[in-house]
Amino acid sequence: MPRYDTAVLNGTVVFPYLGAVPCDVGIRDGRIAALTDSIASADATVVVDARDRLVLPGAVDSHFHIGIYRDLAIDAESETASALAGGVTTVVSYFRTGQNYLNKSGPYRTIFPEVVAATTGHAFTDFGYHLGVMTSEQLDEVDWLVAEQGVGSFKYYMFYKGLNLTSDSTRGSAYTMADTYDLGHLYLLMRQVAAASVKHGGHGRISLSLHCEQAELIRIFIEEVRRSGPGGLEGYHRSRPPLTEQLSIAEALVLTDATRCPVNLLHLSSAEAVASGAQGRRAHPHLDIRLETTLHHLALTHATAGGITGKVNPPIRAEADREALWAAVQDGRIDTVVSDHACCSEADKGDDLWKALPGFGGTALLYPYLLSEGHGRRGLGLARVAELASANPARAFGLYPRKGAIVVGSDADLAVVDPNREQVVTPEVLGSAQDFTPFRGMRVRGWPTHTLLRGRIVFQDGAVRDQPSGRYVKRPIGLHGAIAG
Repeated sequence: MPRYDTAVLNGTVVFPYLGAVPCDVGIRDGRIAALTDSIASADATVVVDARDRLVLPGAVDSHFHIGIYRDLAIDAESETASALAGGVTTVVSYFRTGQNYLNKSGPYRTIFPEVVAATTGHAFTDFGYHLGVMTSEQLDEVDWLVAEQGVGSFKYYMFYKGLNLTSDSTRGSAYTMADTYDLGHLYLLMRQVAAASVKHGGHGRISLSLHCEQAELIRIFIEEVRRSGPGGLEGYHRSRPPLTEQLSIAEALVLTDATRCPVNLLHLSSAEAVASGAQGRRAHPHLDIRLETTLHHLALTHATAGGITGKVNPPIRAEADREALWAAVQDGRIDTVVSDHACCSEADKGDDLWKALPGFGGTALLYPYLLSEGHGRRGLGLARVAELASANPARAFGLYPRKGAIVVGSDADLAVVDPNREQVVTPEVLGSAQDFTPFRGMRVRGWPTHTLLRGRIVFQDGAVRDQPSGRYVKRPIGLHGAIAG
């Protein structure tokens, strides 16, 4: 009888923090059971020949938006299938009450089980959730969410308080469905998350993610751009300039220092933002601060992102910002690279920049773009690619070493990549329900031939295999044992 359910043979295994080593991988009961020089083909029921291939830990796309603009269950199915094409095996998606998503508010004791139930049976990847705490009532649920529901991370949108800075005083409250959503609310949330971190953090990291754009400045810059231009994505960039990120990060770090709350500075888009985040970390070595950027901010500029379809918050910026972000990726200031995947249609963008929905998909490019541009063109080490896309997000969000690692005992989540396979990006290549992509026409070298989730081949040669088998992962795994029953 074979010793292994599956074996990945003859490949070059990329170990985060270590390097790339020729190695065979034996898998049993969904986990890695052996890492060795040689496994005989007869010793495995299923064999994946990875000759001339890279074997990376399945990517952990820790910034995702399941169901933001579409039915949650339908979106989970199509967009996690797209994730498999990029070697992603776990997504950690944002959810909040208010407009979009389920379009309701109330306690998470009622709503969150509904969210997990709607995703279960529809996800092709394993999945977790970060939750936006929008109301005073939800503040009191933070410890319960961590201890009982396996939610190890939360979110605050710093520019949402600016939704009330409008002639229509009901707009902000109608959108957020919140009572008081201001810096006072953020301070209270940081205290709750910090307390949960002290109580449960020994089992894995508990943290708060921050969307840093300063609302009052956005208001005046939007007025100026709408009055005098320029138009298009350059105008959108100028309406929410890097100064708004820089000031918002400064506000956040003052409260972080006061509360000792572990934080993640999300989707840094500009030279000023990454410099401010890195300086904050140097100035506060006692604080736990992680820095994130996205594929689209690394890959695109407001001149190349396809016009209105490239609208996203924070905006796509200038070439100098793109290069500054790459420098931060290369020198270690950036901890994680994510997709910020938010599926929408070209019709949702319309022809009015200010009314167009922000965001778009990109998860299928996570490993391919980092390998092509990062490793192939800029000399980024293979281990560093695996750290940015897999190990670091797994560590940041309480998944490591069950996810994000190739070690005996970890989940057998693997991406087998042909480093020489080149494709021109189209919506069809990405496999999303989205009918456009701002990445269209980009030539990318290094695509997965196989994606394995807990030892099962779920994607092979450009096609998803089998039915959705992704499971909800409770975090931190040291507290919950990872997979929900």
